[in-house]
Amino acid sequence: MPPQTPDGTQPGPYRYAIAPAGKRPVRTWDVVVTIILLVLDVILTAMVSFSGLFLAMASDSCGVRDCNTELIATGMMVAVGLPWVVLVAVVVVAIVVLVLRRLAFWVPLVGGVLIVGSLVLGWIIAGTGVPSA
Repeated sequence: MPPQTPDGTQPGPYRYAIAPAGKRPVRTWDVVVTIILLVLDVILTAMVSFSGLFLAMASDSCGVRDCNTELIATGMMVAVGLPWVVLVAVVVVAIVVLVLRRLAFWVPLVGGVLIVGSLVLGWIIAGTGVPSA
């Protein structure tokens, strides 16, 4: 490593600052975008969880047909509860990635896809409890 002056610059005619080793810079835009996307994930989670409650209506035709109400209830609980579990995991992962000073905006984006995917999983589970014809 070349010699340094007390102010952290290279001595000689071509003086330049030497960056401290091991510290990544804080990207302000990434922190702001990540926080905005996390807030949008909270709103998305509330909407998805609320719409999961409507899976109880899958049992409306069960008076005529023989339905598996346990599967319908399980699908509804998956669609209502799993998005909140995914949201908590996304928030924790985003905070860890931000503390490590790495790009974190992609974490809430992936989380949004997983939140919607948990609703789809609930639909599939509830749909298997209702016979098709």
